[in-house]
Amino acid sequence: MDAKFFKLLLLGGAVRFYFVRTPLASLISDRVEFATPLNSQKRMKEGIYLLDQGIDPYSGDLVHESPLVLKALSGLFLNFPQWLPLIYILLDLLTGALLYNLSVRFVKQKLQKQRLERKNYAKDTEQLQYNDDDNYDIPELVLIAYLFNPLTVLSCIGLTSTVLSNLFLALFLYFLTKGLLLPCIVLLAFETVRSLYPIVLMAPLLLVFARRSLIGGVMLSLLFAIACVIIAAASYLVLHSWSFLDGTLGFIFYFRDLQPNIGLFWYFFTEMFEHFRTMFLITFQLNATVLYLVPLSLKLRKEPLLLATVLVALMAVFRAYPSLGDVGFYLALLPLWKRCWKYMAHGFVVFTFFMVTLSMMGALWHLWIYAGSANANFYFGATLAFSTGQIFLITDLLFAHVKREFCLYNGQKIMIDGEEARILLK
Repeated sequence: MDAKFFKLLLLGGAVRFYFVRTPLASLISDRVEFATPLNSQKRMKEGIYLLDQGIDPYSGDLVHESPLVLKALSGLFLNFPQWLPLIYILLDLLTGALLYNLSVRFVKQKLQKQRLERKNYAKDTEQLQYNDDDNYDIPELVLIAYLFNPLTVLSCIGLTSTVLSNLFLALFLYFLTKGLLLPCIVLLAFETVRSLYPIVLMAPLLLVFARRSLIGGVMLSLLFAIACVIIAAASYLVLHSWSFLDGTLGFIFYFRDLQPNIGLFWYFFTEMFEHFRTMFLITFQLNATVLYLVPLSLKLRKEPLLLATVLVALMAVFRAYPSLGDVGFYLALLPLWKRCWKYMAHGFVVFTFFMVTLSMMGALWHLWIYAGSANANFYFGATLAFSTGQIFLITDLLFAHVKREFCLYNGQKIMIDGEEARILLK
């Protein structure tokens, strides 16, 4: 960490502190692109008040945050609400610092691995290899991509609990790169009990700590299950009821709130005939969790952090209640794969998708809800295009990684009959 790191942190904090004091903060806290039934600050505040009054916050259909989070933040919300924006800003800066530090460690590990494998690399692949400059460039890019991404900034000033989710995920990835098993297990179990979808991150965890060991994998899975049970039991001690399981995990899995968001669930289930609901519910949830897990784990078994990045991105696209804050988090991880950018062919298309759809969401929401001159199809069209752009980005990153791995060992130029061959990925 150098002086530039602290300057960027201070600047990122100043940007957040400026906007949190403007009317934009209250506007963002009500926007469906950022505030969902799971992460809304108003719902959390209601849950904390009900818990403080001895009322089960999950008896209705308003609160869906973990009891442990409600209890941990109750003192802050009830006694020091004026300090709440500052605490959220500090937590967001901590997330950026964690991402910076895991990037530093990641680049060092890459350089060590390259020193062992370089003798097998082709001669013209220096451009594809990590170098000493990446020790400074990549962590700095990751930090900038998180601190100054409008999606993460707005999510922070809107005081959404996505700030907490991003912090826990950053902590998990940081401990994963450091090889600390117990903190990884505890954090992953907590996030799984809290929001279901992080369970897929068991795959990179197993690749790091139980590679080629079936018994080790079974033991780690058992340890993870025990951690989940302990965290659920701790939540029970806070609430003296098991109702939180249905109010959190049950609410997510059964998708009970059809409020529009940037995801794919709400429109389909608004239009769905009730007798088809169970089948499509299971299909959508499988798509958001296990459908891509096995093939990606097999293909990326040597790159657990890339697997974690892709899985976090897929969670942001396919989860039941996604927000733009989730998208901002995985975008900050993309500079880790800077050496793959040469083969990413759809950068302009993805950038255009993002800019156009994010601009259209606000306009189409206004036309639908306030002006009455549009309908749900318009808004869903924008969110569907946004999800399509994200899929383009994820697949482009995966293809670029495969091409880079191939070219490292075979060279960037392959000659057949005296002519340069064109490398196609099929």
